[in-house]
Amino acid sequence: MLRTNHAILHAFDFEVGSAYLSQAELPLDDRQTKSYVQRHLRRITASPESRHGEFAEDSLFAGQLMDYLSGQNDFVGLSIEVAQWFWEELRRADAVEQADLLVAEFEETVDMKGGADDEAPSFEGDAPRYFAVLVLPRKLTFSHELDADMNGIFRNDGTLPSPTQKIVSYLLVNERTMAIDFSDKPRLIAGREVNVIADDFLKCHARPSGRDVFTAVSAIVEEVSEQAGLSPALEVPRAKAVLAKAAEMEEVVSPLAVGREIFADRDDLRERYEREVAQQELPEEVPVRRGAANRMAKTHSIRTDTGVTITFPSDLADRKGFIDFSRGDDGQLTITISHVSRIDNR
Repeated sequence: MLRTNHAILHAFDFEVGSAYLSQAELPLDDRQTKSYVQRHLRRITASPESRHGEFAEDSLFAGQLMDYLSGQNDFVGLSIEVAQWFWEELRRADAVEQADLLVAEFEETVDMKGGADDEAPSFEGDAPRYFAVLVLPRKLTFSHELDADMNGIFRNDGTLPSPTQKIVSYLLVNERTMAIDFSDKPRLIAGREVNVIADDFLKCHARPSGRDVFTAVSAIVEEVSEQAGLSPALEVPRAKAVLAKAAEMEEVVSPLAVGREIFADRDDLRERYEREVAQQELPEEVPVRRGAANRMAKTHSIRTDTGVTITFPSDLADRKGFIDFSRGDDGQLTITISHVSRIDNR
């Protein structure tokens, strides 16, 4: 469960060149406001797209956050400092986009599952607390006004993104450990590609996201399997299942551990796998949320050159006799699916 302690929304209008910095927090006692904020916070907290990092020693924001945590600044004051920085940086982009900046502080229980918007019955003193900043791109919408004085279609470019829309640019800092999760897109500033959040605002040492690691591990397993004459269609979902299991138990995945389990009976393949992991400089461990890992690794899809697509649970690859691949003397593959009681048309 998640509880939002503070939230504030600042508005940027790059067309007229003005930033509207709020002096008051959002009314979280309003159910609709609280629901909107918390749904966005849940999405970024559980996102597999988040990259991870640690503050560099010269990070200005790290110092500002520490001042806030020590009581030298209040939430509104810190949020205004953050908004002023983002306003000055984003307005320099070659292609600007209208946006609002949501700043929030929230807590979550250890077993956060992201259900209803209601707060948890209680939060212990050791509940993780986070400081979050989200760049909310405003959408262009049109509305129909029909009354005695007005009839027509009117443009509205001040619409906030829906609670289900993916937010690309955000940062999340664990206030206790100062560990960082973030996501951003490259922006052209004076013709130079810049990652504003990681390189300029956070000044952090970045590590790959959970999705990056899942993708890299899957590609390495596929390559090693093909070279050894194994079936990548079985070995890759086995690797996914190992990753998902590790995330379910520890919320941490280790690329090297995957190779040790998948190629346990083939030292030559395990060593080849480990060389590829080292060459790609994959981290020893990467934090991955349970729900995110399950979404990425729960199923595996294959597509044949005849246009047939098959999707099956990843853990089925480790259950002998449920799905098998064999190659005939003519080199053609045969896919056998067994232990099926019913087939449903989709």
